[in-house]
Amino acid sequence: MSEFRNVTVVKKANLFFEGKVASRTVIFADGSKKTLGIMQPGEFEFNTSEKEIMEILAGELEVLLPGAKDWRQVKGGESFEVPAGAKFGLKVRTLTDYCCSFIA
Repeated sequence: MSEFRNVTVVKKANLFFEGKVASRTVIFADGSKKTLGIMQPGEFEFNTSEKEIMEILAGELEVLLPGAKDWRQVKGGESFEVPAGAKFGLKVRTLTDYCCSFIA
């Protein structure tokens, strides 16, 4: 899906790591939500409260998923899933455009 229709967009940005990761929240009619964002190069650790599917639209990074020993390379057009209540690491190699879906 290249665009979302009939949604609400929260104007205030979600800023993390001194603005190196920024996103906007998109809320759908059924109450589900996604964030659309940009990550600058760097190393980051995130915590999840809900299950997430992170779709990389453009760019390149490595992810260390919960329980994994090795970092996995992910590039534009690929995605990965993170369970609820988990930590995961990212090594963002290039400016990365992403869409994160929250699964209740």
